[in-house]
Amino acid sequence: MTLITLSAPYGAGGSQVGPAVAQRLGVPFVDRAIPTGVAERLAVPLREAIERDESIGGWLTRALLSFGQVTPVLAGAAPAPDHMLTDDAFRQATEQVLLEHAAGEGAVILGRAGAIVLREQPHALHVRLTGPERERIEQGMRLEGVDRETAERHLEETDRARRAYVHHFYRCDARDPQHYHLVIDSTAILLDACVDLIVAAVQARPD
Repeated sequence: MTLITLSAPYGAGGSQVGPAVAQRLGVPFVDRAIPTGVAERLAVPLREAIERDESIGGWLTRALLSFGQVTPVLAGAAPAPDHMLTDDAFRQATEQVLLEHAAGEGAVILGRAGAIVLREQPHALHVRLTGPERERIEQGMRLEGVDRETAERHLEETDRARRAYVHHFYRCDARDPQHYHLVIDSTAILLDACVDLIVAAVQARPD
């Protein structure tokens, strides 16, 4: 079974590298399906699950919605009572979704502190894409087709939210290399080559 967790801050190309690795290895790419699974598990609107997804607070939701990357409502979901909608409930539901994928036929999982949640999975490969902020801003501009000011804002907001998510729930720093088997500066190495490196690392792992 092939299981990869992929951690990537803004501009590191996680949304490009992850699907390409999954396609090369013939396993699902798991990203947008995670909030949907959480919403279904908790019976809440998808917007609510997205708001709690890798964030403490709601401004990451607005950023994601502005990128046009998510749909705002999960049809047919009955809202749960307000007292159930705690950050910890969403964290637990997210972990359950990740563990279900880890127990299946394999996946490439982007974000959600996957390397920490699944650190006890002996067959998992934990990968971090990273790079200096200036270079990630440049790459974010190219990947999103936005101007520098927008890319700088996206970097500040999304990086802060993801760091807060990992620190709040796991008291860890997602940037710490000890969480990963492979750390790649994906601003210095072409994204296609990053895909090759990750695939090669999977194939080089002992059975």
